[in-house]
Amino acid sequence: MIRFIDLFAGTGGIRLGFQEACNKHGIETECVYSSEIDKNACASYELNFGENPFSDITKVTELPEFDFMLAGFPCQSFSYAGKRKGFGDTRGTLFFDVERLLKKYKPKGFLLENVRGLTTHDKGRTFETIVNSLKSIGYNIEYRLLNSSNFGVPQNRVRIYIVGILNENFTLNLNSDVGAVDSHKFKERNIQKSLFDFDDIVKHKIVKEILETEPDIKYQCSEKFTNQLKNVIGNDLTKLNGVRLIDTRNGNSIHSWELGIKGECSTDEIEFLNLLIANRRKKIFGTHQDGKALTLEQIKTFYKKDNILDVSKSLIKKGYLSNYDNKHNPVCGNMSFEVFKFLDPDSISITLTASDTNRLGIVQNGKARRLTPRECARLQGFPDSYKLLENDNAVYKQMGNAVSVPVIEAVISDLIENNKNIIDEIASPKKPYTLPSRSKSLPHKPKLVKEYVFANADGKESTTTQQCI
Repeated sequence: MIRFIDLFAGTGGIRLGFQEACNKHGIETECVYSSEIDKNACASYELNFGENPFSDITKVTELPEFDFMLAGFPCQSFSYAGKRKGFGDTRGTLFFDVERLLKKYKPKGFLLENVRGLTTHDKGRTFETIVNSLKSIGYNIEYRLLNSSNFGVPQNRVRIYIVGILNENFTLNLNSDVGAVDSHKFKERNIQKSLFDFDDIVKHKIVKEILETEPDIKYQCSEKFTNQLKNVIGNDLTKLNGVRLIDTRNGNSIHSWELGIKGECSTDEIEFLNLLIANRRKKIFGTHQDGKALTLEQIKTFYKKDNILDVSKSLIKKGYLSNYDNKHNPVCGNMSFEVFKFLDPDSISITLTASDTNRLGIVQNGKARRLTPRECARLQGFPDSYKLLENDNAVYKQMGNAVSVPVIEAVISDLIENNKNIIDEIASPKKPYTLPSRSKSLPHKPKLVKEYVFANADGKESTTTQQCI
């Protein structure tokens, strides 16, 4: 029996993968404590595991005896999708609650999950601090960068998985593999692989394999938005496969001015804006990291038509262009798109995030629609037996924050299969790894530093998530 705790538990993806791996190898498990601070995530967790994990881990001082820690500690601070403030940001310091509990209880092992940006944040110093902290407690460490797309999940999601075992060397045979950089490279790479190794290519799922056959019509794009799309690409909506709707980039993308979101634009107006976003990052206009605001004289170097003054005034009036101190920039309308990215059904999805998962789209049977919550759960490897809340927005956010279940299962299975003696010792210890004096006669819920509001209690509750994106 392995007794484990599940911290920053989210909707239980790490727990699910851990238990599936142990079950596959005939190892019994018991979750003796779980913790999560987002009330909707707690509702999903309770729906599937029969326990409500609502608590603030920073206020927990006493825990039951446990052998193994699972923790997807918050990673917004290190993510490419966040501001990458690291330990300078309060959320980043929640790692130290993981360290605090490991130092106090010294379980035999742990599995931590985080974004790949953790390894490069502050030129690697943040990750070095974490590794040194874990080693100073007595843990030997192995970590891997793994892409979910290599584990039967059609999503391009690279995460770091950190495994630690107390006072013993151990082996992991899995190798780091960040996979293809995007859905286009994924298709190219797998086409090349299929020429030489058919068995390898069939291991990779693609988006069309996780689609529902009869999704509710409420997920279909509106007639207005569909017509706007057709005005740009024609009646064949499959041309949207892999297209991003974004106002800050060119490439395989469609912009709000092409759709006429704020009003119809002439051919010259569309050309003006497309040239502006294509040229405003050039070094001749400055060294800013993002696009620069340009004067009309600068814009004349790439927009050669004589009607530049009339075109710019019209775009300012319609709200597509800004003019501050005689410098011009496109006014981005990214959040006005019903869908911001149409997935290629023959490739993998982009990385799910908490903020945008509800606006991922697909073209199926000639119709443009958003992905359903169940499809997003499948993109994270959750089985269809996993129950979803009826609150779609909450589920979209949860799946954007979630951990890919099959990757957790693969990492734990690798640990079990290559370290039998250690696993046997954890599953059948001669004595508990956590100190009995710290958990003797402990009530069902761990002791808190001060009274805390739980999900089933009256009163206002915090909704700040502790789950990693």
